[in-house]
Amino acid sequence: MNETPTFFDPTFLLLIGFFVLIYFLMIRPQNKARKAHEELVAGIEVGDEVVSSGGLLGRVTKISDQFFEINLGDNNRVKIQKTAISNVLPKGTINSI
Repeated sequence: MNETPTFFDPTFLLLIGFFVLIYFLMIRPQNKARKAHEELVAGIEVGDEVVSSGGLLGRVTKISDQFFEINLGDNNRVKIQKTAISNVLPKGTINSI
């Protein structure tokens, strides 16, 4: 007799369990981190002190759609992408360093 597979086949349940495990161990934490970074970047205003992923420390002087202009000191300004911001520092951090 030819049997059709059922939903309770152990191999099928193992496959579903694997996808659930991957979701909770990889996909969900990555989505939470991405959302937190988007909120961090959306909250940045002119005058905030930030650190880029490359290690540049500066004060935001201008905001556009995709870029921040950052004053590094002594009137040195650079433009970096919004996605390159890794952290926002408390006010006065640049002066204390």
